[in-house]
Amino acid sequence: MPTIQATDKTEIFYNDWGSGRPVVLIHGWPLNSDMWEYQSVFLASQGCRTIAYDRRGFGRSGQSWSGYDYDTFADDLKTLLDTLDLHDVTLVGFSMGGGEVARYMSRHGGARVSKAVLISAVTPYLLQTEDNPDGAPRGIFDQMVDGLAKDRPNFLATFGKQFFGAGLLNFTVTSEILQWSQMMALPASPKATIDCVRAFSETDFRHDMAAFKVPTLVIHGASDATVPIDKSGRLSAAMIPGATLKEYAGAPHGLFFTEKDRLNQDLLAFIQA
Repeated sequence: MPTIQATDKTEIFYNDWGSGRPVVLIHGWPLNSDMWEYQSVFLASQGCRTIAYDRRGFGRSGQSWSGYDYDTFADDLKTLLDTLDLHDVTLVGFSMGGGEVARYMSRHGGARVSKAVLISAVTPYLLQTEDNPDGAPRGIFDQMVDGLAKDRPNFLATFGKQFFGAGLLNFTVTSEILQWSQMMALPASPKATIDCVRAFSETDFRHDMAAFKVPTLVIHGASDATVPIDKSGRLSAAMIPGATLKEYAGAPHGLFFTEKDRLNQDLLAFIQA
């Protein structure tokens, strides 16, 4: 099983498929790198070296007790890029993974990166504060933490329906896809799962936005109920110099599956441009 070792000796699992220009895919919460199944296979078949890794605490990576903060996540990403000696990289971050991209660009100067993509990303700042009045109230995230602490499987099952926009009159995802999502989420460290709620909700990425010095694509579902586009995608695109925003009408948070064909084509076109 291919792994790299983080600076604190935590093992980070990754898949490395295909050859060509490297693309590094960073998964969202509470999943692991398997969420990129439809993108990884497609991009590798189109001449890209496609690397997807499990964030510490999730999937097949080590479950350290600490380190669930964005500085550490960015350092883990740097270790991956350095260990594999990747150059001319396109970084693709989904949801929580968008935070890794942003913090890496500022903390490590975007080294080795030539393009960036934020998909349904949590940037620039989700939490409502005095200087961020349009953010989400802290109580929402407190309820998430409470639900995870009381009955993690039940909370994740309910969360998965909102994640994919599933409902009584919406059949864009099958019950099997919801089960697949649950299967990715449950093996994660319970502590990592809770700590990451605090990390993605409380980390202020506004100062990181100016560090994007490479072509950047922002993709967000206009019907995202998990990370609403007005609080995230549109703001991120406005704050990143020269960024291109693609809004997917009617798309939920989990558009890596619901809009996979369109997303794959948009990613490939951006990478090859």
